Amino acid sequence: TEANLSILRSGKAKGVRFNTINRICYFLGCDVGDILKFDGNLEADDEE
Repeated sequence: TEANLSILRSGKAKGVRFNTINRICYFLGCDVGDILKFDGNLEADDEE
């Protein structure tokens, strides 16, 4: 939905379902690596 996309764009999403990622990639005609980036910063997760 537009509301879900807005949450993802804002960076406020706590998590994303694999099905959601799959649908985004399907509609955009892209691969997961085109829309996701591995950060590797575990300290950022500890701050929450």
